[in-house]
Amino acid sequence: MEYTPRLKSKYKDEIVPALKKQFSYKSVMQVPKLKKISVNQGLGAAITDKKLIDTGIEEMTLITGQRAVPTKSKKDISNFKLRKGMPIGVRVTLHGDRMYEFLERLIATAIPRVRDFRGINDKGFDGRGNYTFGVPEQIIFPEINIDKVNNINGMDITFVTSAKTDKECMALLKEFGLPFKNQNK
Repeated sequence: MEYTPRLKSKYKDEIVPALKKQFSYKSVMQVPKLKKISVNQGLGAAITDKKLIDTGIEEMTLITGQRAVPTKSKKDISNFKLRKGMPIGVRVTLHGDRMYEFLERLIATAIPRVRDFRGINDKGFDGRGNYTFGVPEQIIFPEINIDKVNNINGMDITFVTSAKTDKECMALLKEFGLPFKNQNK
């Protein structure tokens, strides 16, 4: 028997019928779905210390379960002593089963470990059915050993969906279990 992530089967069995009923879609194919999750970490201090990029790649690979790649600057900025092509961050784009696994770990273990957590801000929608929010520190993920962390860095997590509107995207992410602040909208 082949393994399927819990949230993937939840999407097919529970979320699709719920959203189809809520937005009165005529076909199952109209129901929005999660296309990919992109995780980015900006490491501006890496301009002076090259080891920060290697540490960032290691940590991001541990968190997501997929090899991270460095992001390079696109242009020279003399005020920041930045040259074109210098590594200034790390990123990972997750698809398929790894995406659902990461989402489940994010919802079940990482978000509850955020200090003074009152819900995810609902202002990160882009108007096209995608959602981005920031995580203040990478140590909320259980894969990171706190004793080995030198710098605490935040990261941005972007959910790219096939939803046409922010309302559809928010409904989809709520069904997956993301705890938004304003649940009464």
